[in-house]
Order: sequence, then structure tokens, then C-alpha cells
Amino acid sequence: MSTRHLVDPDLLPLLDLMPGFALSHDALPAIRDQAEQRFAFLGDPPLQAQIHQVEGPDGPVEVYLYDPAPGTSGRPALLHVHGGGMVLGSVKSMQHGPSGMAMALGIPVASVEYRLAPEHPFPAPQQDCLAALHWLSDSAASLGIDPARIGIIGESAGGGLAAAVAQMARDLGGPPLAAQFLTYPMLDHRTGGTDCRYANPATGEFVWNRAANRFGWAALQGSYPVDDDRAGWFSPSLAASLAGLPPTWIGTGSLDLFFDEDLDYARRLVAAGVPVELHSYPGAIHAFNVMADSALAKGFTRDLLGAISRMLRIAG
Repeated sequence: MSTRHLVDPDLLPLLDLMPGFALSHDALPAIRDQAEQRFAFLGDPPLQAQIHQVEGPDGPVEVYLYDPAPGTSGRPALLHVHGGGMVLGSVKSMQHGPSGMAMALGIPVASVEYRLAPEHPFPAPQQDCLAALHWLSDSAASLGIDPARIGIIGESAGGGLAAAVAQMARDLGGPPLAAQFLTYPMLDHRTGGTDCRYANPATGEFVWNRAANRFGWAALQGSYPVDDDRAGWFSPSLAASLAGLPPTWIGTGSLDLFFDEDLDYARRLVAAGVPVELHSYPGAIHAFNVMADSALAKGFTRDLLGAISRMLRIAG
């Protein structure tokens, strides 16, 4: 069945702006080029980035730092991870999100240019993001950051990578995270495949569908057999335990492919004793907050920024 009639009317233009991709290895270069141009119409970001070269596991990793008040000390900070299904996107082409957050919250936001699959499968993207977290924590004094108030944030694949990094930081002894903020996160590699635990007929028709999800996860997996204690770092839903993770905010749409896995992750976090704030937005498809003037996107932004302010203790 089609779920178009369930989509919030304010979001219908998004179906043309982001019609979805028929992902394949042959088509990927052209699709990446299209994705890089998708948000060019937005122009320059509200805050220009300082680009840092961070030591990564296999060479330098670029981190874009947006600091609205350089020279200020004792501030919380965010590490941002962009979306793109593990195979698309870049910080360079998606600067408005982290730049806008830095301006709205008045705190530094660092966004990591992690390597993409399939050229760089698991654990390369996760390791790049963890390297950026180490840099942000290790540089806290020089950047005017309180290392006890660093949070991680991401959307879609970036939300999945943020969740993975939170597990890695827990398992490897740091750096500590004060909170994680996951926007329609991509958490479970089984969703949309033969081992999918959900058969929700209302989810996943638009923007990011089951076929795209299978491609993205297969690209990330590469030759990894998913048979060791790093399984949760690859696909966060596979973690044997979610105990010890930082307080969590999750926002998802009722029509998003990731709706069920996101709610399940929230349920497991609560059962593990982790404080969770969960929002489901009715009639919302994947990437719905791109329609920034819609009532749903405004509510989402209010909820997210409010949660960040509370959980990172940003002075009002």
C-alpha cells in the first residue's frame, strides 16, 4: 500500500526534493555527486568552520569546528556526525546543521568528515568518529570546553555512528560522554532484509527505503562476519548490553523506516537503566526536519535544542 496519505501535508514537498536513490555500486559515484549538490541552494552556513586535521587510525581526519564564542571557557560541546546511509554525504556539503546548532546553542560543535563505505567498511567510519571524540576531549582546555559536558549527536547513519561511538567509548574506557542525541538513527543492519524483526507496512516508503538500507549496511559490513564482541559497534542494536551508556534523546518519525528499531533501542536503554527522552513525530518521514518551516520540524527543533540545553547544562 502507499502511505502518501499518512504523510503530514507540510512535508509533501520533501518527496520531490529528496525522491530517494536506486543505490548500486555502479550508480554510487553519480549519486554522491547529486547528494553533494542537494543543499547548495542554502548558501554559506551561518557560522564559518575552522578545519582541523585530527590524527586518525589510518591518517588524518578532518574535523570542522563551529565556535560561536572563541576564547570563552568552561563550555559544553557537541560532536556531530552527518547522515548519508553510510555511503553518502560530507561535512563540507552539510554544514548548515552543525553550524546552526552552534549558533542556536552558543556552544562549540565539531563535525567529523569520516570515511565512507564501501571503500572504507567497518570499522573505519566508527574509528574516525571516535578519533574526533578523542581530539575534542583532549583539546578541551585549548578550546574552552568542559570535558565532562561533551555530547554526541547525529542523524540517520550519523545517529547510528553516534550510538556506536557511545558504545565504543563505554567499552574502551572513554572519552566520557555526557549525553547522546540520536535523530532517526540507523541502528539495526537487519531492518529491511531477510532477518528484519519488523513488518511495519507504514514505514520506509519515502527518502530512505528498504532496498537503500540493505545497500548501505552491506557496504558498511564489507567482509566483517558480525561474530565478535564488536557487533554493537557495527550495528548498535546488536549490543548485548546497553547498560552504562549516557543519557539519551531519540527523535524519529512514525513513517520512518527506522521507527521500530529506534523505539526498540529506547526501550532497551530504559531497561538497562539509562535515562531516555523519546519523541515520535506523527506523519513524519525520514529527513522530515529538512522542511524547517513545517510545524513538525519546528517542534522537533524545539524538542532537540531543549534537550541539549538541559542534558549538557547550558546556561540559559
